[in-house]
Amino acid sequence: MSRNPATVLIADDHDLLRGMLARRLGEEPDLQVIGAVADASAALDQALKHAPDLVLMDIDMPGLSAFEAARVIRDRLPDTRILFLSAYVRDGFISQALEVRAAGYLTKGQNPEELIGCMRKVIGGGTCFSPAVERRLEVGAGGMGLIRNRRSRLELLTARERQILAYLARGLSKKEIARLDGTSVKTVDHHCQHVMEKLDLHDRVELARFAIREGLVTP
Repeated sequence: MSRNPATVLIADDHDLLRGMLARRLGEEPDLQVIGAVADASAALDQALKHAPDLVLMDIDMPGLSAFEAARVIRDRLPDTRILFLSAYVRDGFISQALEVRAAGYLTKGQNPEELIGCMRKVIGGGTCFSPAVERRLEVGAGGMGLIRNRRSRLELLTARERQILAYLARGLSKKEIARLDGTSVKTVDHHCQHVMEKLDLHDRVELARFAIREGLVTP
């Protein structure tokens, strides 16, 4: 591990789960919880402030995308490891987790001992995926990715376009997306047009249905 105890930042919008995780990890002498926050924006702020060894982050939270927060953290803090935790095993989520170079993806159904063991493995430089996620992965020439026959039209989109699609599917306005994305409404509109053209879907309802069906967002 990078230091003893290793520092952990928890991000989950469920108050009860977040508190339970913080208390349980506090019982481990080699792990120190330095923060427990409710959204990805706060996770990004706290990560940049404290540079933890590990960020344990829920995927489906309101506001800023967990994947966008993870991307910035990985770019600015290359020694900080990202471990996603989700109630959902979706190809869209898995693909995005791999794109931001997350070190793992666990399901919330795993017991605390498995979670803590996985955290230690990730902090030590390894990777860790739940069995349900591992069954959807293969190792190819370009590294780890989704099994080829599981790939979808989502691959037509760039990472930024997929993120814009996810925001649209969650009902955010272009102005709200621009604020979260740190860009202009004009740029967001440009991305939206590209998404619609590539997918041949031309209204928000169709886009939302597609995003849910492909596992990019939860219903």
